[in-house]
Amino acid sequence: MSAASMAPAPVAAAPTRRGAARRVLPGFGLTLGYTVFYLSIIVLLPLATLIFKSATLTWPQFWEAISAPRAVASYQLTFGASFIAALVNLVFGLLIAWVLVRYDFAGKKIVDALVDLPFALPTAVAGISLTALLADNGWVGQLFAPFGITLAFNRIGIVIALIFIGLPFVVRTVQPVLEDFEKELEEAAGSLGATRWQTFSRVILPAITPALMTGFAMAFARAIGEYGSVIFIAGNIPMVSEITPFIIMGKLELHDYAGATAVALVMLLISFVLLLVINGLQSWQRKRAGV
Repeated sequence: MSAASMAPAPVAAAPTRRGAARRVLPGFGLTLGYTVFYLSIIVLLPLATLIFKSATLTWPQFWEAISAPRAVASYQLTFGASFIAALVNLVFGLLIAWVLVRYDFAGKKIVDALVDLPFALPTAVAGISLTALLADNGWVGQLFAPFGITLAFNRIGIVIALIFIGLPFVVRTVQPVLEDFEKELEEAAGSLGATRWQTFSRVILPAITPALMTGFAMAFARAIGEYGSVIFIAGNIPMVSEITPFIIMGKLELHDYAGATAVALVMLLISFVLLLVINGLQSWQRKRAGV
């Protein structure tokens, strides 16, 4: 018997149907249907209710509710303070993320854990703690009181509270991007004669800008809707330190549900437009960087 006849016959491959690869999750139709259903219940239904409830007002009533002097002043304060707080977090969040990624020091894990404290801390507790700390008789406030600077119960206190609750968004968004950044690019820039600032501004910063913009957008959006930590430190003085969520809560306490939803709808529309602009800037930056 020849060696060729003694060789084992090749095993025929099992017939496979094109596109029948095994999937961990169910098919596209089922997962898409569940996704749409879940988002409809959690997101779209509440937003639709907001619109329909506001529609119960006539146009003059709607305009009167959203254009009242107290409401307009609260819009300016809420969005202005949120924007300033997000800008501050953009700078110092990048600095903290840089230190946590690039340096080793005693207590690094403790500092890294403290970044997430605003996530775990109830907002009311954060507001009470900041008020006690920044009041004129507080540990920090008493240092500024002799100079006539009041940190609590005014707009300064609102910005500080929004900085506190928004900082983790920037740090946790930028930190993994810095960890994955290829240091060989920095070394190449240095070998070509680039200074440290040129290396940072022309090599590192363009790579992390999309992450910075994402962190800024998240911190900004979080600050716009913040209520618990701000309500204690704001002072809630009409036309001075009254935020829009407080206006909405006041209308709800007076059972003016339509007026409350009208103000909330304005907040929703402005927030949506601002986030749309920020996302557009992110997309433009990614295309420019070739990501």
